[in-house]
This record gives sequence, C-alpha cells and structure tokens, in this order.
Amino acid sequence: MQILRETQYLKHGQYGLGVVTQSNSQRTTIDFELHGTKKFVTSLLVAELLPGHAPAKPAPAKQSRAKKPRAPAPARVKTVTP
Repeated sequence: MQILRETQYLKHGQYGLGVVTQSNSQRTTIDFELHGTKKFVTSLLVAELLPGHAPAKPAPAKQSRAKKPRAPAPARVKTVTP
C-alpha cells in the first residue's frame, strides 16, 4: 500500500472504520473508532480506502458511574429504663 494522506477514511478488516493520522514509507498510524490508535507497517497494510475525508468526530458521551447498592442500616433499638 502507498503512503496515505492524513484524514483519509478507511475500513480495516479487523479494526473497522478509522482515520489516518500519520503516514510515511515506513509506518502508518490510524485512529479507529472502536479500537483506538494502531500503527502498521505501510507496505503490509491491507485496508479499503473510503471516498472523501473522515466525518467529524462527535464528542465522546459522558459515562455515568453505576451506583453501588447501599447496605441496609442496622436496626435501632430504643431501650426504656424504668
């Protein structure tokens, strides 16, 4: 495979859709939507080039943390003294 231009949109067989972030005759770096950034040997890279530039990346959704269930409070016993 040849040197790719930055922002080239492509589809890789294992990692899915991604955007080229760097490319030279030795290495190509691709940022995949679901798998993060990966580096490849440019001459061995096998991917399907998609037309146009990559779509704008939406802001990552905020993830809320699941609340842990609270342990029930111990029962309070009221003692009456005569």
